[in-house]
Order: sequence, then structure tokens, then C-alpha cells
Amino acid sequence: MPANTFVSLPEDVRKRLQVLDGDGDALSDEELLKEKLSLVQEFLCAEAQDQLTSLETKMKNDELSMEGYLTKVKALLGKELCGSSSSDDGKINGCTNGFAENCSHEENGMEEMAMETEEERSSLKSPTAPKMRGRRSKADTEPKKSSASSRVTRNSGKQPTIISMFSKVSSKRKSEEVNGEDVNGEVAERSEEGDTEEEAREEKRLKVEFDGKMSIDNTTTDKTKAAALVKTPPPKCPDCRQYLDDPDLKFFQGDPDDALDEPEMLTDERLSLFDSNEDGFESYEDLPQHKITNFSVYDKRGHLCPFDSGLIEKNVELYFSCAVKPIYDDNPCLDGGVPAKKLGPINAWWITGFDGGEKALIGFTTAFADYILMDPSEEYGPIFALMQEKIYMSKIVVEFLQKNPDATYEDLLNKIETTVPPAGLNFNRFTEDTLLRHAQFVVEQVESYDEAGDSDEQPIIVTPCMRDLIKLAGVTLGKSMLLYWRAARRQAIRHPTKIEKDSKGPTKATTTKLVYQIFDTFFSDQIDQNDKEGGVKRQRCGVCEVCQAPDCGKCTACKDMIKFGGTGRSKQACQKRRCPNLAVKEAEDDENMEEEDVLSLLKASSKKMSEAKKKKQSQSKLSWLDEPVQREGKKEYHMKVCIDNQILEVGDYVSVSPDDPSHPLYLARITALWEDNNGKMFHAHWFCRGTDTVLGESSDPLELFLVDECEDMQLSYVKDKVNVLYKAPSNNWFMEGGMDDEMKVIEDDGKSFFYQLWYDSEFARFETPPKVTSSEDYKFKFCASCARIQEREEQETPRILEPMEEEHDSKILYGLACLKGEQYRVGDSVYMLPEAFSFAVKAASPVKRSHRKDDVDEELYPEYYRKSSDYIKGSNLDAPEPFRIGRIKEIFCNKRSNGKPNQDEIKLRLYKFYRPENTHKGPKAGYHTDINQLYWSDEEVTVDLVDIQGRCRVEYGEDLTESVQEYSSYGPDRFYFLEAYNAKTKSFEDPPNYARSSAHKGKGKGKGKGKGKGKATPQEQLEQEPQDPKVPKLRTLDVFSGCGGLSEGLHQAGISETLWAIEMWEPAAQAFRLNNPGATVFTEDCNVLLKLVMSGEKTNSLGQKLPQKGDVEMLCGGPPCQGFSGMNRFNSRTYSKFKNSLVVSYLSYCDYYRPKFFLLENVRNFVSFKRSMVLKLTLRCLVRMGYQCTFGVLQAGQYGVAQTRRRAIILAAAPGEKLPHYPEPLHVFAPRACSLSVVVDEKKYVSNVTRGNGGIYRTITVRDTMSDLPEIQNGASALEISYNGEPQSWFQRQIRGSQYQPILRDHICKDMSPLVAARMRHVPLAPGSDWRDLPNIEVRLRDGTSTKKLRYTHSDKKNCRSSTGALRGVCACAAGKPCDPADRQFNTLIPWCLPHTGNRHNHWAGLYGRLEWDGFFSTTVTNPEPMGKQGRVLHPEQHRVVSVRECSRSQGFPDTYRFFGNILDKHRQVGNAVPPPLAKAIGLEIKKCASEKMKGNTQIPSELVKEEKLNMLD
Repeated sequence: MPANTFVSLPEDVRKRLQVLDGDGDALSDEELLKEKLSLVQEFLCAEAQDQLTSLETKMKNDELSMEGYLTKVKALLGKELCGSSSSDDGKINGCTNGFAENCSHEENGMEEMAMETEEERSSLKSPTAPKMRGRRSKADTEPKKSSASSRVTRNSGKQPTIISMFSKVSSKRKSEEVNGEDVNGEVAERSEEGDTEEEAREEKRLKVEFDGKMSIDNTTTDKTKAAALVKTPPPKCPDCRQYLDDPDLKFFQGDPDDALDEPEMLTDERLSLFDSNEDGFESYEDLPQHKITNFSVYDKRGHLCPFDSGLIEKNVELYFSCAVKPIYDDNPCLDGGVPAKKLGPINAWWITGFDGGEKALIGFTTAFADYILMDPSEEYGPIFALMQEKIYMSKIVVEFLQKNPDATYEDLLNKIETTVPPAGLNFNRFTEDTLLRHAQFVVEQVESYDEAGDSDEQPIIVTPCMRDLIKLAGVTLGKSMLLYWRAARRQAIRHPTKIEKDSKGPTKATTTKLVYQIFDTFFSDQIDQNDKEGGVKRQRCGVCEVCQAPDCGKCTACKDMIKFGGTGRSKQACQKRRCPNLAVKEAEDDENMEEEDVLSLLKASSKKMSEAKKKKQSQSKLSWLDEPVQREGKKEYHMKVCIDNQILEVGDYVSVSPDDPSHPLYLARITALWEDNNGKMFHAHWFCRGTDTVLGESSDPLELFLVDECEDMQLSYVKDKVNVLYKAPSNNWFMEGGMDDEMKVIEDDGKSFFYQLWYDSEFARFETPPKVTSSEDYKFKFCASCARIQEREEQETPRILEPMEEEHDSKILYGLACLKGEQYRVGDSVYMLPEAFSFAVKAASPVKRSHRKDDVDEELYPEYYRKSSDYIKGSNLDAPEPFRIGRIKEIFCNKRSNGKPNQDEIKLRLYKFYRPENTHKGPKAGYHTDINQLYWSDEEVTVDLVDIQGRCRVEYGEDLTESVQEYSSYGPDRFYFLEAYNAKTKSFEDPPNYARSSAHKGKGKGKGKGKGKGKATPQEQLEQEPQDPKVPKLRTLDVFSGCGGLSEGLHQAGISETLWAIEMWEPAAQAFRLNNPGATVFTEDCNVLLKLVMSGEKTNSLGQKLPQKGDVEMLCGGPPCQGFSGMNRFNSRTYSKFKNSLVVSYLSYCDYYRPKFFLLENVRNFVSFKRSMVLKLTLRCLVRMGYQCTFGVLQAGQYGVAQTRRRAIILAAAPGEKLPHYPEPLHVFAPRACSLSVVVDEKKYVSNVTRGNGGIYRTITVRDTMSDLPEIQNGASALEISYNGEPQSWFQRQIRGSQYQPILRDHICKDMSPLVAARMRHVPLAPGSDWRDLPNIEVRLRDGTSTKKLRYTHSDKKNCRSSTGALRGVCACAAGKPCDPADRQFNTLIPWCLPHTGNRHNHWAGLYGRLEWDGFFSTTVTNPEPMGKQGRVLHPEQHRVVSVRECSRSQGFPDTYRFFGNILDKHRQVGNAVPPPLAKAIGLEIKKCASEKMKGNTQIPSELVKEEKLNMLD
């Protein structure tokens, strides 16, 4: 029965009492009574409240036992609440566990109403309001607002958000006594809000009643009751907003008998007094200041509560009891202190900075005095420790980011976890949970620090690290800040925060004149142009408080505004209103840019430029000046013509007017002059201006590029004769580096231009113009463009040669076929696409199955519902199969009806090769065998020649004259077989004799053939192979070398010998020395070294020999490019950063040393930074130096590592060398990770690879990479252990190396905190598991503490409720309201911040994610963190993060490779490195070019094929 009451109770309170009376058996008598009291106390009459206070005092003074107290309180409640005797007699039932998790909306509403009522009451009755002054507002930054208007704004329409707890420099209580008008306005607003909330509550109540059919069936089972209870959130205290069922909720223990009230205490003689005039409290200066120790802060219900969680700002009355000491007494002990009780209510709390750089000084203001806090009481200690913790945490973060603006979130975690808290604070270590717990406060302090800085400083808030923290923790930006870094209170206690500026910083870039002039000329023009246009008007988010604040009127921007009496010229926004949301969004734009998004909006224009040339005819006088030199049909060829008194000859250069006058003139070379039916004509071989190349607006306006585009035109289109000069590299080009003073190649007279390179518009390749010579007979009409286009067309056309004498009824056999520059003979092995043929055996390939479970217990796994997609990041389910391989049995054409061959359809008859995974043994067989091992089969298939993807070499292992390993090591495209496979019997047999016929025996040692080589006979091959010249290794300088991944790969390719390396970070430099003992490693700034060399020095300060001009043949490196990597355009500030960046320094190294080959490696988005301007200027510098160059994006996973890692690679080759192509992919890889095209100025560029997503080998998996490594525990630290077993896969055999290595080094992993370790232990082992699979349970941690269950307290607009009716929101923002700081939860197995912000961030898929054995690594990071940017860092089966050795294997480092320093140093070395297999693939392409040059092969491959073909036909 409902409890009938004498007092008037709201409906929801009565319902709650009914629940407590009905089934509260989970609560003890004491707990039940406390909860009842909390519900009804404020509704009791004054007499009853006095009696309760009296009873409580007696119990605290031991005048009354606990049992006696409980009995008397029950009696009192029985008297006040009629009918309570029934609940006293029966079982006293409390909140069940289910109830503790969820609570009713009605009660929520009651709490809010009760809180608002309290606020109204306090604002009307408080006597202290006149004492509230504006002295703590940001006087130096914002105009003062009246407290009344401030209050109204706060409460109009929006609840206070998580930042409102720090709303001013000191977080003042709102004024508590205001004029009637304001009060009325506020009350009206509240009543309006109350009406809306009442309607919402009623609607929700009806829904709950309907869903649960609560009042329909009186025979509802206990189970149904429990389900109904589950749907209601747990009760909170209306004042301090703490959960009443929280075991951590503590009560104030009471004051000592001799404690004094505040006015009485202030007059105590033990404290230094001020003049007691009546106006003493009216001014800031006269408020007395004291120190307090042994303090506790509590609300009026006696709950100990934090004072920094926004309660003071919401007008909740907080009081404190303590011992008060004079301002000069620094001893925190109780001696000499005046005991004081119920001081307050607190009107403001504030922070004054750091005392001596370590501990912050925190203070309270009441109506009577200021108090500086010393030591808390024992019971208040844990609550105060959190306050100290977050203040100190903000100091660490600001100082760290000020010195390391390019740090990642993982770097910050490393800093925090390795920082020892100062002595005297009540905590012993910082963890990631600490950072996330205090993220809101920390971010606000960063905003505050930024606001205190200079207007042209890059704000710390936009650093990658802060952006990640803001996203992860769900921080709200743009509120007013509390802690002002440059502000101090008054002189007596001034301790400004010690934030030490980093004086070291990067030095100014050392540049050669050429590089400096290019950058300076371009940018001064660009910035002037932007200034003239007034720049892009900066938008605001319009939502945050910064945007909504008025202009300050004091900063330089405001002083220039007309309204403040300025000129209004600068048109800059108020510096105090720099929108943080916008700044973060702009910085974020670049990181979020995915090429696929761009392509979906953009149709790439790959059509020829000539098609778009719209030209205009001119009225010119035309006359031939010679007799025709040749007649062909109706064409009469001439050598000279006169146009408007200007003589033009074949070979001259002309301009053509465009149809659009805003377009620059078209320029062409006349390659032929003739007359026919169309009139007087000429053949134009077009030039392309720099603006039409990838260089865009960064190009030299006078520089042209040769292109393969030409067309026939009427001479009337010619506008004028122009001069075009070919600028050939000088004979002394290699020694001219750094000496080029003159920027201009020729004078700009409007008619003079120059060219030095040929441009391929499809692949964005700048190359030395191809050498072409025409015979004397055809000089009057020879066009190099036509010749090359014709060659390419011939190359693309499949052809057959060498008809066989063998007769067949339906087909004609041939001995040779040609396609795309390759020649194919009978007996050759070829690649085909996977769809070209299938196998007789259906392999047990992994079936695509859903990893989602349907029968999940949503109470236990409340976040599992977020796993809606079956796609698992890092899965290989979508990876294509590698190419099929077959051996040519016949080359033939079918006969037409007339008996002649149908050469339009050239066919090949192939023997199929099985890969191990294609047999009945399936993928497991592929895992254990060599990646290039095949099985012969007698199965045959007929395919079209045009479907062939390339040629490879397949040998019978027994016929090799060297070991299989040696044979395979000569390069890719080499396979072998030892057995034949019979699909019918599913057995392995000896291969037949014809599979190992004499034509394929005794191949001898030597390297495989490169592209475009014939394979006429084995004898010819034996003669040819040893002729490949041995390429001498290039003397290499590795700048920004790190631990040496790039150099390692180039060494493996056999193309380079790194003699010098530059690496500023000592641990990485030491690692480079360990692995390259012959190299000179400079551990200093690259700018300093270049300056020394350019000034003629031979050694540095340490006596190390510096490489001199002419020494360096190859330059490789990956310059960091932070600081200017946003997507927005350059402005004067970001330009100055770029001008002094390491990219510019690196280009100056290239210009000074002039190496034969240059390689720049960087992140994928290097090609997109600043709307590709960084890429354009890099290429522009290389072109100006005279280099051939190109750019492309490669995926490391396609070259033999189990990791997705897209990297931008810029390659350059000196004049006289051959520009390398990008290596063809070797391994198939997940298609989603292989989007490698680049869009620049709305044109799509691709690298030269023809295989696309195809590959000759299967993908490398996590299992291939690390399944042989021994099991270790979280925090394993033994630097050397035993392997405990043999390698299992081909990759493991390669990575361990041929030498017997019994010692495994660096198989060590980070020691994660007890909470993180518990989370890792509870992430399931199934593929795709991550944080969403965590159970919501309490767990005992290894440090003896326990976690809490995560409470779901709000409805979620997006995700609704669970199938059991449970709530899914953990913060008010889930329901569309502002965040409430009281909703934050900590020390839970499911991290509170992830469901808090999951809806906005793809449910944080992958955080705390396990690697999948058959999948691949996410990009290997510098610090594996389960909540970092790449959160999939948990071992597939062990409860730990990946080890250093596992990460290094994911990068392709051999096991013998050494790293240096502590575990985090080693992780960083591995994560920053270039994967050696990727570097090796690029190195092999460079080697191929060097080899071809040595052989004197300077023709382009198509010419070579043509020549071979002609010789053959002759």
C-alpha cells in the first residue's frame, strides 16, 4: 500500500517510499533510514527537523547509541509519516542492485526541482550578496558584466555544461540577492522550464507504465518488478548530486565542541586582525586573509563533496569546517589554529598559481574573508587529492606541449606515466585514467594559456595531442577559463605559474640561395595577394562562449576597430575571441582528409590537354618562301613561310591565341609545314606551361615542358614567333650546388621561354627529354611526339611472331608473342589475374561470416550493441588472391573460315601451377611453406594473351645449381616447385619429365631477367645472365635517419652504402650506430652541419669528418613537417614556420650536394598539406635544380609487411641518370588500404604501377609475423630470452636470418596500469574484439583496489534503450543537453569516456582492440596505447600490448636489428622508421636504373623493344 502522509510529498517521493517499503531487502536498517531521511527531510516541519538534528548531535557525542538513534528516528518518521509502522514491522527493503544502476525519470525531475527550489530560496534569503564583487572577473580581458545578467544568461535555455565549473578566473557563486525584476525574470524562466520538464516527465512516465504494464496486472512476477526497476536511474542527492547508494559517499563527522562560528572566529586574538570599521568588507583590499588546515567541505546535508565540480557556480551552498591560522603561518599542523565550524557558504574558489613551481595555492572566499587551503582532514583527503591531481596534471600538460608542440597523444601519456608526482601530494602515480578524468579541466587550462599568449603564437589547443584528447574525453571548448597563467592575485601571495619557455627549439633553416629564392619569391607574392584580397574571412562556430562574448576593446585588434576609435584597416577579430572550436576543426581537417572522399566528388580529368585547347584564328597574310620540298598525295611540304612579314621555318616556335583571352598563350614547335585542301597548315608539337603541370601556381612562368601532344592546324592560328631555349645541364652540374645566384634563367620580354624537361601528365613525371633523331629524309615532317605516341600504340597491340611448321586443323601455332614490351615464348611462366582460371579443388578459404552474436546479455555487455558492422579493421577477408601462375604450352590463333589466322584473338595454352593454399590443405599449407613455392599440375587452361599480367621464372628445385634460398634471393618473380599436385586424388607426386624437360635444366647462377628481355633459349640465357654488370654501391647520406629503416632497406637492395647519417635524437642515433658501425652518425642539428659544410669546414666540433661536395651520391631521408601541416592556406605565420622547416633544409642539402639520386619519404598527407603547396614547392625546387623527379604514394603492406602504412615518396634523379619507376606491388593487400591516387588541383594522379591491387604473393598476416615468439606477460622486461622453438612461416625464416640466432632480443612490452591490465584481460580473444566487448562488472585489481560498474543514467537520443529497457546514456549530452560534470565516472572496467563520445566518433571502433591472427597491424605507432590513435595493439591471445620485437617485425626489421634506450625509446624508434621491405623495393628500382645506365641503355623501354623486334624480323 502507498504510505499515506501527513506532510505534503511530491508524487515521485511517495512512489520511491512505496518501493522502499515494498522490497528493499538489499539495504540494512541504517541505509534504509538514511535514504528515507534524504527523501523527506526537506519536507518535514521545522520542529521535526530540529528533533532530528538534536538526535544526530547526541549520537555523535556518544550520548546515544546507533541502535537507540535508529529507533528514535524510526519513531519520529512513524509519527510524521502515517502508516510507516507497517514498513517498520516488516522487512526493510532497499535499493536492489538493479535499482542502483538505473533510476526513474520522475525522481530525476524531483531532484532538479528540489535543486532549483534550493537555489531560489538561497538567492532570496542570503545576506551575503552585497559582498560579491566583480574583482575576480577577467578584468584585463573582458568588460565586466552585471552578475544578474550573467545569471540570467546562464540559466536561459541551457543547463550548465561541464566547463561552467570554471566559468571565471575565480569561479564565483552567482549573486544571491538581486533586485526584484531580475528575480522575477529568473523565476518566470524557471517555471517555464519546469512546465516543459513536467510534460516530458509525464510523457516518459506514461511510456514506462505502458511498456511495463505496471498497473494492469496485480499478479506481476518478481522478475517483471525487477525489470521495471532496472529502467530507473539510481537516486542522487539534490544538493551535491552524488549517488546516495555510492559506498564512497561520506558524511562530515562533526565539529569539536570548541569550534567557533565564522564572525566569532575572525575576531579571535590568535589571528591577525584588521581595523574593525563597518565598511571593512566592502573593498577587495580589506577582506582578511587566513590559512586553513584540517578542512572538510560539505553540503547542508553533511555529504563531503568536491568544491570544483560546478556546485558553487550552481548556487549550491557548500560549507567548510577547519582550523584557521594566520596568513604568515606556513605550518599545516593544528597547533595555534582556531577551530571553526560551518564557515560559508563558499562564494568563490580560486587558484593563484604554483607555490615554488610544484603545489598550487587554492583558496575560498566567503562573505567575510579569503582562506588559503593547506592540509585537508583525513576523511576529506581523497577528495582534495583529486583537485591537486588535476591542477598538477594541467601544469605537466601545458609545459610538455609548450616544449613539444608536435607530440602525439601517446607521447603525452608516456610523459604523464613517467612523471613522479611531487612530495606531499596524496597520490603516487599518474595514469591515462587520471588524464581522462581531468581532461575538461586540463583543456581549459590549455585554452587559458593560449589566450595569455601572443596573437601570432600557434595555440597549443590545436596540437595533434590536444585534438585527440578533446575527441576522446568529449571536452567542451570555448567556455570561460579559471586558471589564468599570467594573472596573480595580490602581491602578498603572488606565485605565478612557472611555465618555462623552451629556448632550444629548432634553429633557423640553413638554405642554399636557389632554395631560398624560390620560397621567398613565391611566398612574398602569395602573401601580398592574400593581403590585398583581405584573406579568407574566418568563420566562427557561434556556439561557444568565446564566440558569444563581446569584443574586449583592449587588444590591438579591438583598438583598430572603428567602434573603439581606430582606423578599421586591419579587419582582424578580437584576439580574446579566437574561436577554439574553429581552430581545432581547421587543424583536424587535414587528418580527416581521405582521398576516397575527394574522388567521390571529383571526376578526374585524364584527357589530353590538347582536347581542351580552344584557339582563335587571326587575319594574317600567309605566303610560302620556298618551293615544295616533298609531295605526298595532296600534301605539298615546305620549309619556310611568311606570316605578316615574319619568317617561320620548320623547327621554329610559335604562340597561338586561346579562345579565352584570360588564358595564357599556347606555345608550340613547328614540326612540319604543308598545303592541302584545308589550306596552309602546320603540325604543332605543343609545350605545356608549368601551370598546366602538377607544379601549378608554384611554377616558373617562363619555364615550359615538353609533352607528347601534337595536332595539325591552319597557319592562320599562329599569333607570333617566340624564342624557346633548351636549358641543358652544364658539364659541371654536380659541382654547382649552392652557387646559383641568379633566379632568372632568361629575361622576360614576353616572347622568350625555356625548357629543360619532358613531362608525363598521367604520372606527374618530369624527365630528361628523350633522345630522338630523325633521318635527313624526313626532317621536313618529323615529330618526336608522333613517334613516341605511335611506339606506345604499337607496344599496346598484342602481336605474334615465329609461326611453327606444325599443322593443326583449327589453329596455327607460334613461337613468340609480344605484349606491352614483354616477349613470351613457349616454356615461359606467366602471371594471370585470379579470375583467369579456377582450380579443381575448392580450397578451405576463410568464409565471410558475421562476427556479431545475436544472443548477447545486454546487462552484462551493455556496449556490444555498438558493433553493428561486420567489417573488422585489420582484417584480410577482403584481400584479393595473388596472381595465378601458368607455364605456356602453346601460343596460337584460331583459323578463320578462309584458313588465315585470327590475329585479333591471340591465345595461350597454359599448364596451371597450384600454390600451397590452392590445394586441399588450404591456407595452413601456405602458412608453413615458402611464399614462392608452387606445385606443378597437368591441368591445362586456355587464356587470351591480353590477360597476361607479366612474366616470371619457375624452376624445378632439383635442377637448380644453387640453393633454393640463393636462387630466390636474386629478386622477386622467381618461383620453384619440388612436387606435382594431383587434384583428383588429392595427393602430391613427383613432377613428370616434361615439367622438368632439358630446356629448363641447368640454368646456372645469375640474376633473373629484367623487363623487356627475350628468353630465346636456355643457352642464350646462360650467356646473357652473367653479363648484368655489378652495380657499385652509392655513397649515401641519410638525413633524419632515425634508427635506420630506410638505410637498412637500401642496403638489402644492394644499391647503397650509408657512410653518413644525421639524427638529433640520441637514442635513435645510438641505434643507427649499433647497426651501421661503419657510418659516421652526427647527433646534431642538420642546419648547423649544412652551415659548416657551406662555409668550407671539413669537420664538426666533435672532430667528425663532414661529407664534402661530390662525396654524396645518394641522399635519402624523411623530414618532419609538423607545424604547417593543416589544410588551410599558408599565411604569414604558417609560411614562416614552413620557410624554417626541415623540408626546406633537406632540399638545401640536395641542392648543395647534388647527389645522383634523391629520395624523400613522408606521411601520406604530405602530398595534400596546404592544398598540395608543400608538394608543389618541393617538386619546383628539384625541377629548378635540374633534377628529373616524380611523386607517388605506396602502401608498405604490398611489399611484405603485415601492416597498413601509406607513405608519400618523392624520387629524383640527376641529369644523365634514369628516373626510377615506383616498384610494382609484390603482395596482395586489403583493398580499403590501397587507395594510392592523389588529387592535386582537381586532377587525379596515379603512380606508374600497373598491377593495382594485384600481387604476385599472398598477403603477410599477423600469424606469419609473430606466431613463433614465446609467450610473455604484461610488463615483460627481459631484454634477451630464448626463442623456444623453430620458425613456423616463410616470413619468420626470413626475419630470423640465415645465421643461427638462439637469442631473441627486445621481446619486451609496456607495463600497463592495474586498471588497463584488467580491461585487457577481459577483452575476448575473438577476431574484431575491442572495448565494446567488455563486461560491465566489478573486478578486483592487482593493486588490491576494485573497479566500479558503469552506471547508465540518461536516455540516449540516438541509440534509444536496450532490449531490456535499460538506459544507454552515461551523460546528459546523450539526451541532447549540455554535459553535466556530475555525470563523470571513473575506475570502471568500461571507460566512461568511450560511451560518452562514441556516437560522434564511430563508436571508437578498435580501441582496446585485439590484433587478428589472419589480419594485419594498423600503422605501427611510436607508443602502443589501447586508447591511442591506433588502439588495436592487444596481442591476439595474450593479455598485453604488443612487444617491441613484434612491432619491429610488423615493420619488417630483421630480428638481428638492434634498438637502443628504454622500452618507450625503442617503440618510438620502431614506429618512426620506414619499413625496410618498402625501402628495399624502392632500392631495387634505383638499382635497375643504375644498371641500365651502366649497360649504356639510355633509350626508353619502348624503343628498346622496337629495336629488338626489328632485329628479330630482319
